[in-house]
Amino acid sequence: MSLPLPISISEMEPNGTFSNNNNCTVENFKREFYPIVYLIIFVWGSLGNGLSIYVFLQPHKKSTSVNVFMLNLAISDLLFISTLPFRADYYLRGSNWIFGDLTCRIMSYSLYVNMYSSIYFLTVLSVVRFLATVHPFRLLHITSIRSAWILCGIIWMFMMASSIMLLKNGSEQKDNVTLCLELNINKVTKLQIMNVIALVVGFLLPFFTLSICYLMIIRVLLKMEVSESGLRASHRKALTTIIIALIIFLLCFLPYHTLRTLHLILWEMDICKEALHKAVIVTLALAAANSCFNPLLYYFAGENFKGRLKIHSLSSVLFYPLKQG
Repeated sequence: MSLPLPISISEMEPNGTFSNNNNCTVENFKREFYPIVYLIIFVWGSLGNGLSIYVFLQPHKKSTSVNVFMLNLAISDLLFISTLPFRADYYLRGSNWIFGDLTCRIMSYSLYVNMYSSIYFLTVLSVVRFLATVHPFRLLHITSIRSAWILCGIIWMFMMASSIMLLKNGSEQKDNVTLCLELNINKVTKLQIMNVIALVVGFLLPFFTLSICYLMIIRVLLKMEVSESGLRASHRKALTTIIIALIIFLLCFLPYHTLRTLHLILWEMDICKEALHKAVIVTLALAAANSCFNPLLYYFAGENFKGRLKIHSLSSVLFYPLKQG
């Protein structure tokens, strides 16, 4: 039995059923907007997450559980980013899918596995940072590298199992085109119910947890006597981690979940709510863009990330002439 996260929830996009309305420009907007945005996310995200994974995999004597969570987050992002050229091609062709039914099924599946695994990795990362700062010695077993890998495995299995039903919905033939990534008009009521579950379990619960961590870390910092040199490195990194995670939540995930819910509630057959549909399109792109913002978290809040990056850059400069010779 699969877990009830984003089961059977499509990408909530307008599905081309308002083509009879000459004043509706949603399809044209998708064709112009998605390919450009997806290709930008693909290039930027591939560079940022590819480099981050390479840095995290370099041997280092001070590896920590934080880097384990960040590595898994970067892997999740890179796997999702690899699907974006297919999405861009789909919309460039005017919503016509040419890559087969199985690939279509993987598209929506990859989106939701990435989105909700990112949300949970960011949340767990913030909680671990908070606990390591407030109770550094009492909770050593929780923040160990072994525990981090076990928790990452649980998150991966939970998200992949929760989204497994998405693999049942593939491409659909309509007229002379093959549709993919569209709203299934026959399952709107079911989608509304599943959306509520996904909204609560996949977004609201992690968001409230993250917010509590932020308030608690602020409370701890206010009680501390800050020295002239400023906050301790552990407190600063914990605060930075939580703030960046909150920004990603507010910028990428909150607008999408809000508009997705509103879109499902107000959706009507053959009715083009143009402003709402375009807003959903923009927020879906913002949700995908979380893959571009996460490398900023690694750089500013990762354990030894800057040091590893500098060592790698210096080594490349020093040894490149030798390799050329």
